[in-house]
Amino acid sequence: MTLSTKLASLALAGLLALAGPALAQTPTGTWVHADSLTETPKYPEGFTHFDYVNPEAPKTGTVRIGTNGTFDTFNPILPQGAAARGLGLVYETLLTPSMDEVNTSYGLLAEAMKVADDYGAVTFRMDPEARWHDGEPVTAEDVVWSFEKVTELSPIYAQYYANIVSAEVTAPGEVTFTFDQKGNRELPHILGQLLVLPQHWWEGTDAQGKARNIGASTLESPLGSGPYRLASFDAGRTITYEHVEDYWAKDHPTQVGTNNFDTYRVEYFLDESVWFEAFKGDQFDWWSEYTARRWATGFDFPAVADGRVVREEFQQDGNGRGEMTGFIPNLRRDKFQDERVREALNYAFDFEELNATVFYGQYERIDSFFFGLPFASSGLPEGEELEVLESVRDLVPASVFTEPYTNPIAGDPARLRANLRTALTLLNEAGYNLDGNRLVDANGTQLAFEILMHQTSLEPIAQNLITNLRQIGVAVTLRMVDTPQYINRLRSFDYDVIYANWAQSFSPGNEQRYFFGSSSVDEEGSQNYAGIADPGVDALIDKLIVADDRETQLAVTAALDRVLLHHHYVVPGYALTYSRTARWDRFSRPETLPDFSNGFPTIWWWDAEKAARTGGAGAE
Repeated sequence: MTLSTKLASLALAGLLALAGPALAQTPTGTWVHADSLTETPKYPEGFTHFDYVNPEAPKTGTVRIGTNGTFDTFNPILPQGAAARGLGLVYETLLTPSMDEVNTSYGLLAEAMKVADDYGAVTFRMDPEARWHDGEPVTAEDVVWSFEKVTELSPIYAQYYANIVSAEVTAPGEVTFTFDQKGNRELPHILGQLLVLPQHWWEGTDAQGKARNIGASTLESPLGSGPYRLASFDAGRTITYEHVEDYWAKDHPTQVGTNNFDTYRVEYFLDESVWFEAFKGDQFDWWSEYTARRWATGFDFPAVADGRVVREEFQQDGNGRGEMTGFIPNLRRDKFQDERVREALNYAFDFEELNATVFYGQYERIDSFFFGLPFASSGLPEGEELEVLESVRDLVPASVFTEPYTNPIAGDPARLRANLRTALTLLNEAGYNLDGNRLVDANGTQLAFEILMHQTSLEPIAQNLITNLRQIGVAVTLRMVDTPQYINRLRSFDYDVIYANWAQSFSPGNEQRYFFGSSSVDEEGSQNYAGIADPGVDALIDKLIVADDRETQLAVTAALDRVLLHHHYVVPGYALTYSRTARWDRFSRPETLPDFSNGFPTIWWWDAEKAARTGGAGAE
């Protein structure tokens, strides 16, 4: 991707982010059909379908999705275990997003919502047509029960919904959520994302007469309200979903032209190389490529040459999202409490060498916790961002006012040697000194740690850091584990260093608490991977959550980004601002795709003519 293409993408992001002066355009005190955090909803009440769908798309055929790992439960809310992919086809939410707007959702299970004037509460009015697959109505009582169970059982959601003090049915078909603070404009929006589960089914009994338990893992086929139901599965390996013929929302404006396949199949693979070979062997239809080497050299098989497999990059997949990916040291380990130790790790990472020799020049170095979004900090703080930082000056690093954050640059032996000297100086200041070829503390204990990973494709990235740190006496090892073990260790914070990421949206807010907030540091299953418990970070998150206009949100997020960077919580990695995909050519799509997603498979459809030409298992 050229620099000009990236700048065009970021310019689009910036224009959308600044589309209006208010952070939330949703009127208060009145029933509305849609909700937006950043702009007036595009589609008016009574719209017939989203612009980017084909309302005449045929409803036929099979789509096969391949994924890495395994599954052991159809319970979608438990923090333990590996939930099956595709449960979002079975269960639905109160509101559903559009793909051509940012942070904008339209009524689905709830036909309307009403936000209190002070943003201290929100009420959802259920669609009376909404039905579970057994014909029972989806009720306001189901919503209350689902909220109570998800916050009881999932630490992540407990953090996310921490400011909600009650959920109650306040009128027939209406549920009201009350908050413990005013002005939290994001809470009504994120409550629209609540997954609604059938209380009557979960409190009933299974085919053997045994009482179901929402707090336990299960492989019983779930009851949902969505466009698909689970048809069959091979435990841990394959899941098949089938279209629900009498789906209650098949003519709903948000659903017209979507979910166009009779069958949606998920195939699981434990080994990444086997996974890719299965794609080449036509065992599933779509491949998302995350490895630069394979994208550059691995697609020379016959199906690509003769056009049966199509490679395509989608710029829109990079619009509207940001991320921080990198090596994350666990501050719950004493050795990483010293910022100088964490900063030293960055000086030992040679991204430029990797980009030249492993990545084929395809990646950009991440330099922000909001990389790819207009919130990213740059230069020195000024304007409202500076005012925000001044308000917490005593709680944040002094360097945020005087030094722009930059990553070290290497790429050749001389620069790398200079960076390693800087790293060694930082480690000396932190109390470590060389004893022969070992870097030791005052007790003679060598500085050592383990990098935990589960993706073999990332091994060269880890080895880069390991090799360079060994040159200055730090003993680093790599432990590669299977996906279930990795997930369990991640949830319990049982690691020294991981390579992971935080995904960010166009409207940062409440989720920052379980990314970086003190309240989530001891909550198993939270995404506070680094173990951050910092009063300055907490203060900025609190300011962000109650930001009352877009300019303030931009300023506070940039300030938060700057403080996180200057604490050196991560050795930043690399990213793409577009997606790389390959597919067996059996599908068609709308002529114009939405701005913020390639839409596969949701708005694509089976093309019988293409399938006949392509042949293979998928054409049967």
